[in-house]
Amino acid sequence: MSDRPERSARFFAEQPLAAGAVTLLSEASAHHAVHVLRLRAGEGVTLFDGRGGEYSGRIAGIDRLRVSVQVLAHHALDRESPLAVTLLQGVSSSEKMDFTVQKATELGVATLQPIIAARSQGRIAGERAEQKRVHWRRVAIAACEQCGRNMIPEVLPPLPLVEYCRVPAARGKRLLLSPGARLALRAAAAGLDGTATLAAGPEGGFTAEEEAMLAAAGFVPVRLGPRVLRTETAAIAALAALNALAGDF
Repeated sequence: MSDRPERSARFFAEQPLAAGAVTLLSEASAHHAVHVLRLRAGEGVTLFDGRGGEYSGRIAGIDRLRVSVQVLAHHALDRESPLAVTLLQGVSSSEKMDFTVQKATELGVATLQPIIAARSQGRIAGERAEQKRVHWRRVAIAACEQCGRNMIPEVLPPLPLVEYCRVPAARGKRLLLSPGARLALRAAAAGLDGTATLAAGPEGGFTAEEEAMLAAAGFVPVRLGPRVLRTETAAIAALAALNALAGDF
């Protein structure tokens, strides 16, 4: 009989896991396990630490929000997309940005680079920028717990667009979502080599000056059909399309 539970609750562990060890769930995970899922001692769970694969586990004890888990066998399961996409996302309002981070994670995005654009809402700098990054990483972790990913996408600190464009271009195609573009995403995605960078603007999109800056940095403007999509729809639709064209769909 396998130690691995079927369809058990999944929890991320910040500390490295090892079969045979006992680990504590984070306070947030413990609250979810006890007060939302109503788990009890002896029940099976799944743990992952972002280093690859996942572990079956069994709740060893519950003392209020102190939930200890016996770590059982490791299972080398890889649920990553074969297409490693970096999403360059113009920072949008809180709920829309959270939605984008959540759904991009579910769709297998490898890296999230929030971009402070001219039309981004709110002031993001210094300590607040780090607070936002930490928050978005938590959103990504929760999405991984739900969707079955065992690798956490890298969530980078918010960066002004002009600073990003100073960095030398990475390997792979660079695609800019632009409603006025003539080239369709399908045509632009031909010949993807396993990596791509996708740029999507905030509410109202990138300005003409920003699009020109991105084009100078090697981004090819592409369109997603004849309709203008909202910021929280555009990147998600493009990621799904890329997965259908060259990923794991």
